[in-house]
Amino acid sequence: MAFELPSDLHPDVAPLAWLLGTWRGNGHGDYPTIDAFQFGQELIFTHDGRPFLHYMARAWIVDESGEKVRDAAIETGFLRGKADGKGTAQVEMLLTHNTGFAEIWYGEASGGKLELTTDGVMRTATAKEYAGGSRLYGNVEGDLLYAFDMNAVGQDLQPHIWARLQRA
Repeated sequence: MAFELPSDLHPDVAPLAWLLGTWRGNGHGDYPTIDAFQFGQELIFTHDGRPFLHYMARAWIVDESGEKVRDAAIETGFLRGKADGKGTAQVEMLLTHNTGFAEIWYGEASGGKLELTTDGVMRTATAKEYAGGSRLYGNVEGDLLYAFDMNAVGQDLQPHIWARLQRA
């Protein structure tokens, strides 16, 4: 599906512009403290002319045939960019989750790729222990591929979820 840049695109988020729109697809998850699972997901990136993107994601657990079993994670936040004028942007991401934590991420966007690492995590009293992670998003053959590695519940940083999403 063709993608058109918004006319009011702020130059500081130009290296993130390929993310704009709605993405849907399926992914897989695993971690030493849980059973492996499959999920469906929708990611939405919007822009209103200012130097940030708004991000919202929701996921649901699916069975072996792809049928929804139950709702899962919801997260929302903002990606703030500071472009260097050469196709690269330093990125800050503020993110909150329905599971009771908020994060600050830092990273870089360039050439259809976004890499982020947590700098800070805050948890509510009822949230599970979560220390941080790394995220990699990439535009691969027009699809959005991503991976999230996590450090939580006493485990070292390791793969947790990965997915391939198509532009809706």
